[in-house]
Amino acid sequence: MNNTMIKVENLHKNFGSLEVLKGIDLEVRKGEIISIIGPSGSGKSTLLRCLIHLEKTSSGSIIIEGSPISFEEDGRQIHFAESVIRERCRKLGMVFQNFNLFPHKTAIENICEAPVALGRKSKAAALAFGERLLERVGLSEKRNSYPCHLSGGQKQRVAIARALAMEPDVMLFDEPTSALDPELIGEVLAVIKELAEDDMTMLIVTHEMTFAREVSGRVIFMDEGEIIEAAAPEKLFTDPDHPRIKTFLEKML
Repeated sequence: MNNTMIKVENLHKNFGSLEVLKGIDLEVRKGEIISIIGPSGSGKSTLLRCLIHLEKTSSGSIIIEGSPISFEEDGRQIHFAESVIRERCRKLGMVFQNFNLFPHKTAIENICEAPVALGRKSKAAALAFGERLLERVGLSEKRNSYPCHLSGGQKQRVAIARALAMEPDVMLFDEPTSALDPELIGEVLAVIKELAEDDMTMLIVTHEMTFAREVSGRVIFMDEGEIIEAAAPEKLFTDPDHPRIKTFLEKML
């Protein structure tokens, strides 16, 4: 049985003359938790944005649960209709570093918006599911609060619940704690750890090295648009193959 959730082959992404991703190969298996670490500007966030088609790839292949969203055949890039790509990308949920909540909607309205608007759930079903998700992230009492009345950690927990409302098979986290005050980071990481315990497949771009080491089955180190090493955390954090990784970790740990 093939349990590959995401397969990336020779992925390139250019912004004009700037090559940000330089031939990424990656396979993510069901239930796997992968942290992506590396210096700023190494292409980590761009990789996630390409996976969920917020950025269009320049070349290479991305296949989500057997369905391509970007494909290269005989050196030629195959393009799919936008509607086809959007449908296939619904298997992925994404949490951004800056929350991206609707400021004019309450916590529960933010969570219910997409499933109802996209016809995935009735309003009543979305509301019931949204209530359960708010309870899961420890924010039932904030259901009617607007984002301006929530702390950064609470906003991010609502954002996680909003992504889960679409019932994705894979969760992508793009530096979910980087916009938070230090004392609020723990509450967000605790929610992600709970998802890990439920065997949710996750890709997490993070600067939280201790967290990456604790929660990941595999850690990927990226630098200058390339994957330099992918290994179990005990290997990468204690005995990395590449001197660039050693230098980075000495600064971060």
